[in-house]
Amino acid sequence: MAAPLRHAAAAVVLWVETAGAAGPPPLSGPEAPWFSGREQPPSLPLRVRSRRASVHSPWKGASAFLLGPLASGSFPSRRVLTSTSNASQDLVDRKCLAEKYTHLSCNKVFCQPWQKCIDGICICKLPYQCPKNGTAVCATNGKTYPTYCQQKSFECLRPGTKFLKNGTCTGEGKFSVSLAHGNNDTDGIVQVKLVDQDEKMFICKSSWGITQANVACLDLGFPQGALQAGDKFNLPAELRGNSTECVHVHCRGLETTLAECTFTTDLYGGQRLADVACYRPTAASPPSSDSFQCVNGKPIPQTRACNGVNDCGDQSDELCCTGCQGSAFWCKSGVCIPQQHRCDGEVDCITGDDEVGCAERKWTKSLSPKLSCGVRHSTPVRRRRVVGGKPASVGQFPWQVAIKEGDKINCGGIYIGGCWILTAAHCLRMSKIHRYQIWTSLVDWMNPNSEILVQYINKIIIHENYDGTTYKNDIALIELKRRPNKKVCELPRMVPACVPWSPYLFQPGDRCAVSGWGREKDNQKVYSLRWGEVHLINNCSQFYPRRYFEKEMECAGTNDGSIDACKGDSGGPLVCEDVNNVTYVWGVVSWGENCGKPEFPGVYTKVANYFDWISQKAADSQILTSALAFLEHGALGISCGALGAFSAHVAPPDSMALCPQHAGQGRHQA
Repeated sequence: MAAPLRHAAAAVVLWVETAGAAGPPPLSGPEAPWFSGREQPPSLPLRVRSRRASVHSPWKGASAFLLGPLASGSFPSRRVLTSTSNASQDLVDRKCLAEKYTHLSCNKVFCQPWQKCIDGICICKLPYQCPKNGTAVCATNGKTYPTYCQQKSFECLRPGTKFLKNGTCTGEGKFSVSLAHGNNDTDGIVQVKLVDQDEKMFICKSSWGITQANVACLDLGFPQGALQAGDKFNLPAELRGNSTECVHVHCRGLETTLAECTFTTDLYGGQRLADVACYRPTAASPPSSDSFQCVNGKPIPQTRACNGVNDCGDQSDELCCTGCQGSAFWCKSGVCIPQQHRCDGEVDCITGDDEVGCAERKWTKSLSPKLSCGVRHSTPVRRRRVVGGKPASVGQFPWQVAIKEGDKINCGGIYIGGCWILTAAHCLRMSKIHRYQIWTSLVDWMNPNSEILVQYINKIIIHENYDGTTYKNDIALIELKRRPNKKVCELPRMVPACVPWSPYLFQPGDRCAVSGWGREKDNQKVYSLRWGEVHLINNCSQFYPRRYFEKEMECAGTNDGSIDACKGDSGGPLVCEDVNNVTYVWGVVSWGENCGKPEFPGVYTKVANYFDWISQKAADSQILTSALAFLEHGALGISCGALGAFSAHVAPPDSMALCPQHAGQGRHQA
């Protein structure tokens, strides 16, 4: 049986290569067996540039807050292809499509403020969990809700009660959408009756597109949205002489009624009018071979996939892209967004890269000291090259802990907030809980530094599906003992590493770091904390057939094998920095073989796969940090009184108290 090998410690990513940067060349060598156990009330900022008067919009207030520290460096590169069928097919990730991601998949998108992320799905919150501050709104059931978020939460739980207007309900008219002069009930020229208007009005063609058409059809009772928003219908000849003054409409695409969109009037008549054909599935018209099948069942032309426009209505045509068509912006997470959403002061990509390098974000530098995880108290000098086996300095890896048993350090661990340490399951034995010590701020255990604190263990939680033969689910939590008469664990020099919630935050080729007190390649003991940079490597099944589980595991290494986790490194972190310089614990050192050989990259437990498990097991913590707030609101780290990034500790979803002054999903504000 292979011997336990990698007991890891945490290292800080010094920098992460931008998406699209060349990754390491394929590792070569024999497929030798591995040995195991390497010991929102903010608002939507709309800009109307023509001479128009605002008629109606639920979005009022200021724009959303942004992510932590300003990232330096270039933007992620993207593939851009012309709009042809073959080109768009080349941009679609078929493996990703099998996951059937939609606008409700929080692995890919932010949840709305009235939703929470559970097991990768955005589900409804209860209304009282919304921010308390906001402007009252009136709904179609005649009731007034304190905030837009609370009304949407009620609608989420009981579909059918939709937004009507800003302000309290006072018995005024209703909002309605209808189709006129069409062939049947699925198509025609669009008319709206606004709450404060007596007559129906047409919509101007110049502001009409598939985004608005999808919302209109949804409002009309067609759940899959529009088939097309085109030039199919015209006014009858006898009506053309009459006034055809129209209104312009601006939607984001995920509204459930046109009443949520912004309307403006045009001072001039004579505009072309908007029309739509809504989609109704029929057995007589199966999708063609060159169409893209949306998750909601609607087919769209293949050429419309990955173009930054939500043609499907459920966003599934923009969530599995290896690049984007035309001018659309490619998020590192494989999502295409409209180019105009880049550098607009609101974060759309879950990776935050659409707001990187934007001059207007310079002010966020002042917020960096408030981040609750993943940011050191002082930032070391960056190194623009792979440097391995270098000694770490005090405070360089403030989430790194050592797990000491007797007089030996056999494993590392990662501080993730509160009283919790993340490590590898194979590092721990329940029967030895009294023998373990957790050493924090340790750099050199032969020459202990004054900053060291020794902690004892209150509880060990090993993943219930951990398999000691395959090292699948090789992850565990340690709860530290609190000092007498203390409600919290006091670790003044420690900074928690952020826990990732989505497997798309980092990609193969990204540069991350590993650290620990493990042995060198020649089996020499290491007494000081050492670290090195490695690349994430795509699916390591080619190196370890039948032993590598892609969902639960991640592997990383270097071209020449010069940097690797080794014996004594197990349980410690593989950490990666995002574009905003916030550090996430991407992996826990788990197993490997032949330290330092390029054909044997290290294998790590993929932490993003265990976000919900960590949240549930640590749910008894009284600490309220920003992981769920970020997931559910996209304000990138809402932590009351401060912008924060993610921490492992999250309060139970039904007891969250959010900061109303910061709440709001990147685009759709509460």
